[in-house]
Amino acid sequence: MVKLKALFKTICIVFTVVISSPANAQDLAKKANAFLNTLSAELRAQAQFDFADAERFNWNFVPIKRNGPSFRDFDEKQKSAAIVLLRASLSDQGYQKTRAIIELEEVLKVIEGRGPSDNFRDPLNYHISIFGTPSLNAEWGWRFEGHHISLNFSSIKGVLVSSTPSFFGTNPAIVTSGPKKGTQVLKEEEEFGFLLLNSLDEKQLKIARFSENAPSDIITGNKRKASLLDPSGIKFSDLNEVQKKIFLKLMDVYMKNYAAEFSEKFLRKIKNAGLDNLHFAWAGSLKPGSGHYYRIQGNSLLIEYDNTQNNSNHVHTVVRDLTNDFGDDVLKGHYQQHKHH
Repeated sequence: MVKLKALFKTICIVFTVVISSPANAQDLAKKANAFLNTLSAELRAQAQFDFADAERFNWNFVPIKRNGPSFRDFDEKQKSAAIVLLRASLSDQGYQKTRAIIELEEVLKVIEGRGPSDNFRDPLNYHISIFGTPSLNAEWGWRFEGHHISLNFSSIKGVLVSSTPSFFGTNPAIVTSGPKKGTQVLKEEEEFGFLLLNSLDEKQLKIARFSENAPSDIITGNKRKASLLDPSGIKFSDLNEVQKKIFLKLMDVYMKNYAAEFSEKFLRKIKNAGLDNLHFAWAGSLKPGSGHYYRIQGNSLLIEYDNTQNNSNHVHTVVRDLTNDFGDDVLKGHYQQHKHH
């Protein structure tokens, strides 16, 4: 508990500083190097990988053993530098969700009756890995990952070219007791999903709802490559104007987790591919409280939401750029142009 309070005291101090001096994509290399420079030689060796290392694609969102040092390994200066990098890589919304998800580890510890020496549920069990050498002249990337969070970033020449795959989850989805009773970190993801579902008429619902039973988890899991899923659901073009607005608001809930510069670029890419090519699909219960699942997908986008575990009080969400996860598409063009890989 002492470590937890120290960590979030650091977070609050850093957050105040960052609000007064917003970051942009070009700052990331500087902030990543500032973090690396706080580390001992031993920790730096654990944290830094070659950009081409297969570890860059080894992403997950469950409590497993991970490579790369965690906040348990960091002193206060190192924690502060890590948080500055994280904050600069996300929007305020995305950063606040990340903080709130980390705090849920303490809630889970109580729910599961774990003792003070049990570190399985620990807000310090979040890891940082840097891929390549952060630079304004080359490709590099970094990852922030732990239970229910996996954030992956790729940069080329000072431009953040990818922030996917990105995963946010919550257990519990709604805290039912204790000091944080009523907390629902991913509230809008559920509410706008049901709002869109319940706006559909009977004919539309038959197209959108592909099963009465929700899958047990997001279907794509932590696959290196994701692809479009079948059935696709109802097309954006088959929605009325009110439904289209709800659809776009739901999609926007996810897009606004990203830093503004990247979010705008990602949305522009989705719109250029054609909003009419987007689909909405649903499985499971038509009301909250029982297992339900939905997805939004198009030529370059896949969003999955699943709430089935722990009596349907455990949410997983993921966003995939089907053409550019881990910066694949942009990096391919970069390599072809410069022919140095």
